[in-house]
Order: sequence, then C-alpha cells, then structure tokens
Amino acid sequence: MPLFSLVLEDYMLPCLSKQLLGMPCPGCGIQRSVSLIFQGEFYAAFLMYPAIYPIMALFGFLFIDVFFKIKHANKISIALMITSVAFILGNFLIQLIN
Repeated sequence: MPLFSLVLEDYMLPCLSKQLLGMPCPGCGIQRSVSLIFQGEFYAAFLMYPAIYPIMALFGFLFIDVFFKIKHANKISIALMITSVAFILGNFLIQLIN
C-alpha cells in the first residue's frame, strides 16, 4: 500500500449527514474512492463511488481545455457535467434504497 494512500486515509473527513441524520449524503464514498484509485484498486473505487470516473473525466477535460482550445468544448463539458450529476444522483438513490 503506497505511503500517500496511508496518509490520505488518516485525514478523511467524516460525513456529517451520516453522523447527524443517519443517512448518507450524495458525496458519501468519494474520499474512499479516491484513496482506492491511488492504491490501484480501480474496480473497487467504482463500486465505492460510481461517479468518480465521470468526475475525473470532467476535471481532466476542463484541465486540458485550459491549455488547448477544443472545438465544442462547451457542449462536451456540459455533457460531462450532466453525466456526473446523473451518476451522483443515481448512486445516492441506490444508497437510500439499500
């Protein structure tokens, strides 16, 4: 297990929604998912928080767009945003049902 991953796990924030209300928030699992990605556990990261990959694609695209002007970048970024929100809400609803 990489040292960075161990340090990352020591500083994870607790979910206040889960502690106070007893129900998960739409972002529950993202920190552990990022930690799993740093450990090379890509499938486990997806299972932990399925929206991690659309979010990474969105941030990666926005970063690349800063340096290279991409044709139809606005439409692509909107599509990636909608995909990310759909995955976040879908994951949240699944967590509420289970």
